[in-house]
Amino acid sequence: MALWRSTVIVSAMTMLSRVLGLVRDIVLLNVFGAGKDFDTFVVAFRIPNFFRRLFAEGAFSQAFIPVLTEYKTSRTHTEVQILISRVFGCLATVMTTLTMVAIIAAPLIMYIYAPGFHSDPEKFALATDMFRLTIPYLLFMSLTAFASSILNSYGSFSTPAFAPVLLNVAMIAGALWLTPYMAEPIMALGWAVIIAGILQLAIQIPELWRKNLLIPPKIDFKHEGVDRIMKLMLPALFGVSVTQINLLLNTIWASFMQDGSVSWLYSAERMTELPLGLIGVAIGTVILPSLSARHTEQNPEKFRGMMDWAAKVIVMAGLPASVALFMLSTPIIQALFERGQFTFEDTQMTALALQCMSGGVIAFMLIKVFAPGFYAKQDTRTPVRVGLMAVAANAILNVIFIGFFKLIDWEAEHMALALASTGSAMVNAGLLYYYLHKRDIFRFGAHWKKIFLQFMFANVVMIAALAYALSWYNADVSQWMRVVEVLILCVVGVVAYVAALLVAGFRPRHLKP
Repeated sequence: MALWRSTVIVSAMTMLSRVLGLVRDIVLLNVFGAGKDFDTFVVAFRIPNFFRRLFAEGAFSQAFIPVLTEYKTSRTHTEVQILISRVFGCLATVMTTLTMVAIIAAPLIMYIYAPGFHSDPEKFALATDMFRLTIPYLLFMSLTAFASSILNSYGSFSTPAFAPVLLNVAMIAGALWLTPYMAEPIMALGWAVIIAGILQLAIQIPELWRKNLLIPPKIDFKHEGVDRIMKLMLPALFGVSVTQINLLLNTIWASFMQDGSVSWLYSAERMTELPLGLIGVAIGTVILPSLSARHTEQNPEKFRGMMDWAAKVIVMAGLPASVALFMLSTPIIQALFERGQFTFEDTQMTALALQCMSGGVIAFMLIKVFAPGFYAKQDTRTPVRVGLMAVAANAILNVIFIGFFKLIDWEAEHMALALASTGSAMVNAGLLYYYLHKRDIFRFGAHWKKIFLQFMFANVVMIAALAYALSWYNADVSQWMRVVEVLILCVVGVVAYVAALLVAGFRPRHLKP
């Protein structure tokens, strides 16, 4: 029950964050449109966001939590405090240095990240200025991820899960109220990002203080715990962040495509992040400390049982989410974004990207379960090996799909990038499972045959229900009526899916951890 309670807490906070994220995107696309200025913000902000997930939430958390859990389980509280102090000092030093280097090297970084912008000096200069303004966000979020990892290891999930809400609130406020005061209106979003980074760190401090875990930093790279974290982190830098690296590569490709391509891909990615955040990230966040504890206790049966439960929840929720995103792509984009500067053409282009990405949603979710199976055992090398293969697959698929679309003179070239991302995610998830199965860490047992048939039957029923309901969908109504129509479609899909599961014999008790 503790796992379910923690999952529900994280999922609820994530739901709040994602809903506000949708409101944020609606506001931003309404104010700025899917054009040149918004492209520059997406690219510039994606860089610190990329490094945040690479260094902070990604590799650092996956390396730090297992070591901290081991210290908490087998050592004194004083030793835990010393570990936290040393990690704090070393992390702050490294991230401050990295931030300063990034500010100085901003034009070079922007040229590498978005070389297509260089042909437009005004666009390139704006993107560089935006990057310099937003890169300190990396430092604040690294420290936020550090604080969140500590709290998660001690079973506190609500405050860390709530923190992303503040970014959405700050960006909405920036777009609505700061924009008129800026020479370049889009720069208001840069200031909003910085404010959000400070706030996200600040709200973690009271709870750390109450737990007697707010320890002054001390730099000591030779500390045994720090040394182990660094050794785990270095390979994990790549393995845990394959998705982000693929997004980076896709952004480079998109910068050469027509104006709006970056924004269309961004909007589609935001739609996939809703189910991924609600289910995949929530499950992944909750199970890593628990899996680390089971590994420390040397209890492989409980370890496998926990992974089986997580995979069951992921497949049950992720598969219909993938199907629904594909079928409802156009109504969803129309309802949420088609207003102001966001045109019907933008809707069509974004919907095409979303359809191509929808197939990868279930794969992205499974990665959030399979990867912690290795990290909990302090094995970061295997995800690296898999990550390299996934990045290679993404690069190869990008070339193949872009070449094919150019051959047939297809106008929506950005679809190629979305398809490549989906293919790469499937390769990543498939190989992670292969190694889990090979090493007898986790495998889908005989009971999965029945579960799989139940899930497939429920999805077929949901597809039929949505297909019928879509025949009643009318886009020629007011914006709010479109939202109502999409909500009705979603309710129809959920009711049909749940009813079909029950008819197939699946019961809530089958989801007990």
